[in-house]
Amino acid sequence: MKIIVPMAGRGSRLRPHTLTVPKPLIPVAGKPIVHRLVEDIAGVLNQKIDEVAFIIHESFGKKVEEDLIAIAQKLGARGTIYYQNEALGTGHAIMCAKDSLEGPAVIAYADTLIRADFDLDTTADSVIWVKQVDQPEAFGVVNLNDNGEIIELVEKPKEFVSDLAVIGIYYFKDIAVLKNELQSVLDNNIIHGGEYQINDGIKQMMAKGMKFVPGQVDEWMDCGNKDVTVETNTRMLGFLHNDGEHLVDYDVKLENSTIIPPCYIGEDVVLINATVGPNVSLGKGCHVIDSTIKNSLIQTHAHIKNANLDNAMIGNHASFDGNFTSISIGDYSVLE
Repeated sequence: MKIIVPMAGRGSRLRPHTLTVPKPLIPVAGKPIVHRLVEDIAGVLNQKIDEVAFIIHESFGKKVEEDLIAIAQKLGARGTIYYQNEALGTGHAIMCAKDSLEGPAVIAYADTLIRADFDLDTTADSVIWVKQVDQPEAFGVVNLNDNGEIIELVEKPKEFVSDLAVIGIYYFKDIAVLKNELQSVLDNNIIHGGEYQINDGIKQMMAKGMKFVPGQVDEWMDCGNKDVTVETNTRMLGFLHNDGEHLVDYDVKLENSTIIPPCYIGEDVVLINATVGPNVSLGKGCHVIDSTIKNSLIQTHAHIKNANLDNAMIGNHASFDGNFTSISIGDYSVLE
């Protein structure tokens, strides 16, 4: 089994954070989004993972590549790096990894997190994971026949088709079949929205009679912008807390301070006259002084004092001194 992870863009909706850190590497509950995604998929597949292929922009740099390879190696898999240096769509991104597109594989986009128990239908050519949503007109959805098989993908339907939204995780019994169809998409310059889309390859597979079935996840969490990323951090902390995972480093320095769970508190964190939580992640080396923080995601080595923060997201090495309540500042920012 392989896992293919397109993650080429930094993500404009999460600026300024993504100016220095690619969006999939922003930590949620103490672990980068892509790291958590790959581990969770591997865990629920319950199959040996042979390779994890990451499609990134070349500008991410060698340190990011090394970190991604390490994620694969922790799963006992080979890590492979491919580059997509032009934003030409999901279909194009997948084809950038064409040398790895053979055999059974899962494709997972790296700006989403899940909680699920995958039950692969081995009789199907493909499984597309979906989640029931309240506003299907805002999503791509699947249309099912009477046998519960997917017969159509519809992007943001104006009229009701179904309330099962595509979440961006796909299984293919043999991903080489998708590769062949996407090669046809590229060769024939089939473009939608100015990009080559995975859906066009899937639609060609459907037209040839291949069997697609839906898989459902228990939870689907987005990391597309600041507010939903903070919300996802909150939800993930709740799940991990209920699972009994230890989230607070044993050596955190507390001085007249209180931690209200669930919280993730990394190593070398210092809390002085502070109340932290619930639903807060504090990365390695953070210092929080004379402050109250709740429902917030703070990355590494941030220094915060005289603050009352709620629904905040603060980047690495940022310094914040003030009384703002809802903020989003990126790496190395200073507010005094």
